[in-house]
Amino acid sequence: MEAAVKGKIHFWPVMTAIFFGNFLSVLSTTTINIAVPILMDHFQTGLHTMQWMVTGFMLATGVTAPLAGYLGGRFSYKRLYTFALSGFTVFSLLCALSWNPSVLIVFRMLQGSCSGLIMACTMTIIFQVIPQERRPFAVSLWSLSAMVAPAIGPTFSGWLLQFASWHWLFLINLPVGVAAVILTQLLIPYYRMNVPKSFDVPGLFTVVLGSLSLLGAFSQGGSWGWTSWKTLSMITLGIVLLILFVLRELKTEVPLLNLRVLKNRRFTVMLSIYSIVTVAMYAGTYLTPLFLQTAEGASTLKTGLILLPSSVLLALLSPVVGKLYPRFGPVKLISAGIACIFAGLFLMSRLHVGIAHNFILWAMVVRNLGIGLANVPSSTASMEEIPAEWSGHATSINNWVRNVLSSLAIAVFTSLLSSREAIHAKELAGTAGTSGSGNIGLMSFTMGVNDVFVVAALLVLAGFPLMLLVRRKKENILAEGLLEGPGTLKRESAAKL
Repeated sequence: MEAAVKGKIHFWPVMTAIFFGNFLSVLSTTTINIAVPILMDHFQTGLHTMQWMVTGFMLATGVTAPLAGYLGGRFSYKRLYTFALSGFTVFSLLCALSWNPSVLIVFRMLQGSCSGLIMACTMTIIFQVIPQERRPFAVSLWSLSAMVAPAIGPTFSGWLLQFASWHWLFLINLPVGVAAVILTQLLIPYYRMNVPKSFDVPGLFTVVLGSLSLLGAFSQGGSWGWTSWKTLSMITLGIVLLILFVLRELKTEVPLLNLRVLKNRRFTVMLSIYSIVTVAMYAGTYLTPLFLQTAEGASTLKTGLILLPSSVLLALLSPVVGKLYPRFGPVKLISAGIACIFAGLFLMSRLHVGIAHNFILWAMVVRNLGIGLANVPSSTASMEEIPAEWSGHATSINNWVRNVLSSLAIAVFTSLLSSREAIHAKELAGTAGTSGSGNIGLMSFTMGVNDVFVVAALLVLAGFPLMLLVRRKKENILAEGLLEGPGTLKRESAAKL
């Protein structure tokens, strides 16, 4: 089947269709982050409410990711990709028509559910139809599409918000979405692999409710109290449901997610590293625009311009790192990336009111240099030993873990910011020489942001010991004939893994 698919494939047409779809999905995230303060003012609501516009989108992205493996096999990844692009475009229109924050959050979550399918489909198509020798470059182009959006997103949205209303942040998705659907229909051939026999309803039930319970607990823990019965009961419920999900997926004949791919150490280690980098990345993506507009009084356009150099660097690095990967391998590139991310986040933890904006610009450049060095190698290396027919499940697991952890991270970072801001405000209120509640508010907010960046920087350091577990690349286990029935490995081959 795989050989037949590759015979019909032309590299650049397929990558063009993938590029536009993935670009659209990521663009919607990067343009909205910078608009959070404006939306808070427009809807007369607080950060905890508007945070759900970001975290709800990402949670929906993560929750629908497990479905991609089943739906892609059942209906083909081309049809699923087309459906997801169409849904994303429709919900973009509905977001623009929202009349209150609750409605906007609901439509954003529905938009996020389509985004999760888009990202899973694009990566799966690459690993199922692109020849292995061209996959590192294909992944770098896929990453480039995800990096071009942050490169132009903040500046573009800042300019748009300066001269138009927030509604246009969603309306701008319509022409790109329509173009992506047309390109997909014209350029990606129809194919199917391993059509599943049934749908795992209990698996879907446990993973959705488990993820929602954890997000609810971490997002509201600051206001409820971290030791309150509400917070602890929701955390317990979420953990229990996710444990039941794992047990279910390991035992059922047709799992929603084939968790057996986690037996491959290279995949699991790289997934862990990729998740750590992603969580730390969202600390800067989410908090930096908030700091610039809240504490520094920067306009949306100026905020976008400050973030532009680091975003452009990230976009330019993706294809370069894709070319460097075959020569240096994942360990050297990712280790250098983690070091740069830590340095950038450490610099960002030194903020103060009235800080030179060039300092923030260069700190973000260092941070994004690290992200560019780590992202492509970790995502490429994680899939190198996965058979083509398992790639859909592996990609879905990647997206599910990354997006659920990212949404939880934003919720935790927001709660941590609020709690630390309150603590610092109380301390500053009794400090001599601090005058005015407004001054105390700005200083305590800035100190809270610094605390969050310190936590994110320490989290990144966990990636270094994980690099010691990365082994030399093995040949694809499918090519070695190591599969023995659906989802199982031959006994002698399992020892090799």
